[in-house]
Formats: sequence, structure tokens, C-alpha cells
Amino acid sequence: MEVKRIVDAGPLVAWLNQADQWHAWASEALAKGRGPLHTTEIVLGEACYHLGGNSAPVQALLDWVRRGAITLHPLWPRHLARTQELMLKFEGMDAADASLVVLSELYPRALVVTVDTRDFRVYRRFRREALPLLMP
Repeated sequence: MEVKRIVDAGPLVAWLNQADQWHAWASEALAKGRGPLHTTEIVLGEACYHLGGNSAPVQALLDWVRRGAITLHPLWPRHLARTQELMLKFEGMDAADASLVVLSELYPRALVVTVDTRDFRVYRRFRREALPLLMP
């Protein structure tokens, strides 16, 4: 499976919320490129939470997953040790962000699409390597 774009919750929320400050950027960034977007289950949950429970935007996001426009990657037990290691190394890193760094290590040619410029510029994969980022 070729993974080209790994997406954080922020761009998903912005894409579905026209009032979001990053809506125009996210719409353009997520629409370009071929193939599905990739994310983790924990990031999907975070996006659903920020979109507002059982709302129309949440239903649209879940429809995209069902239709294959977004591919979900589970956080397998074998990845939990690395997830925890990252969370302990980077103060304030949550499990969702750590799951994306792990996914980036599994698919190193993929871009990480995020609006979280402050944190993702600091995070490192493979212990020292900056993540390839697509940000506003």
C-alpha cells in the first residue's frame, strides 16, 4: 500500500467546518493529490470530538472513511511502546500526535498534513529526523 498523505485531526476539522480559520487551506491541501488520506483511529476520534458529537460534519467524515477516501490505521499493541516513548520524550505530546509520528515512521515517504505548526516542527521520527510536513 502506498501512503502519500497522513492527516492530523486539525485539517479534517477545518475541511468540514467552513467557519474554521484553516478551512480554505485544508480544502485545497486535502483535495490535491491522489489516493486516500491516511490517519489513525485515535485521530479520527479526536476529529469527531472537535466536530461536535453526532453532527452532520461527523457523519460526513465517517462517510469518507466508509467510502475509502480516508484509510484508518489502528494503533496496534506492537506500536504502543514507541507511542509511549514519544509521549514521554516530547512534553505535551498526546496519543493522537504520537500515533501520527509512528505512522510516519511506518510510511516514511508520506507527508504529514497538519495545522499544528508549533508541535509538529519539534517532533522527530526515527529519534532525530524531522517529519515531512504539509502545513499552512
